[in-house]
Amino acid sequence: MQITQYTDYALRVLIYLGACPERRVTIKEIAETFDISRSHVMKIVNQLVTLGFVEGTRGKGGGLRLNRAPAAIGVGEVVRLMEPGFDLVDCFRAEPNCLLSPSCRLKGALQTALQAFLAALDEVTLADLIVNQPRLRDMLGVIALTPAP
Repeated sequence: MQITQYTDYALRVLIYLGACPERRVTIKEIAETFDISRSHVMKIVNQLVTLGFVEGTRGKGGGLRLNRAPAAIGVGEVVRLMEPGFDLVDCFRAEPNCLLSPSCRLKGALQTALQAFLAALDEVTLADLIVNQPRLRDMLGVIALTPAP
């Protein structure tokens, strides 16, 4: 199983925000930390805001912060919502092109594997990923600043 880079970056954004609960974080800060273009981070953040994971405030003193408690953000939920679809192989598509599709059992096996993959992710929350916040902050080079209102 593999998630897209887009979803990987979305999880990184959430982890970063979870490591900085006391303040608002800028898109520029996230982009520089992970060496991702600001426009790409902005696109990801816009989707995270739309989905209700992140709250964004514009203007002076603005920035990003989590819109839910880390324990209320499931990794499986994030992956399901950020991924455009888990078409692992051709036969997962609405109109498969594979000649074997009508009688092949691979789709069933892969569907079972996908369900197990997502079930494992459902057991993990953002809180689990940021449990060692001091070490995480150190690795990210995050310094606590002024508290978010």
